[in-house]
Amino acid sequence: MRIDELGLQELPFFRGLTQAEMKRFIKATGAAAKHYEKGTRVLRAYESNGRIGILADGEAIILAEDRFGNESVGHRLERGALLGCISAILPDYPNPASVEAVSDVWILWVPYKELLESGSHFGRIHGIVMRNLLVAFSRKNVLMMQKLEVLSQKTLRERLILYLLQRARHQRTMQVRVPGRVQLAKELECNRSALTREIGLMKEQGILACGPDWMQLNEERIREER
Repeated sequence: MRIDELGLQELPFFRGLTQAEMKRFIKATGAAAKHYEKGTRVLRAYESNGRIGILADGEAIILAEDRFGNESVGHRLERGALLGCISAILPDYPNPASVEAVSDVWILWVPYKELLESGSHFGRIHGIVMRNLLVAFSRKNVLMMQKLEVLSQKTLRERLILYLLQRARHQRTMQVRVPGRVQLAKELECNRSALTREIGLMKEQGILACGPDWMQLNEERIREER
């Protein structure tokens, strides 16, 4: 796949730029697209990195690593998401997070130093890109708060319901795309067997319908339970 086939102008990072302005920015900063296969570590914890990545195609996940090497799943990254920002902007901070591709992905890497130094040359283009960056950082904070909200729920059922409601708002449909059971259990920080049992109970009670890669809550049944 060529870089001009990735639909980069549709990404939030380039919102407000014309096709010609986007191409000019990419050429001047030396930004380059790279393909990664499913299961590849796109970024590794504690490694140095001088680039901001823009997920142009596919999905990835954030994996937080503690000092003992144990990993926990953070939020999911979808098309348009940014990665590598902390290690690129704060090189002296030992970032404990990795990024792993959960499907084949394409990432546009923008050198952070060149991004900063391009301001005097680009004027309007630079201002728009930096505004889009600030919006992206704010949205990332929202995702972190949503993750904390999910994990603060008292029961596994409450965690799953809130998780699905959040994704429904994000995807703008009640039939939401979800990861496999292993990955979902990691995101909800629970035992996979317990999650499977809870999903089975919710299906029996008419609260949940699901397929291989989707789930849909029955909002009326949820209101009755409450």
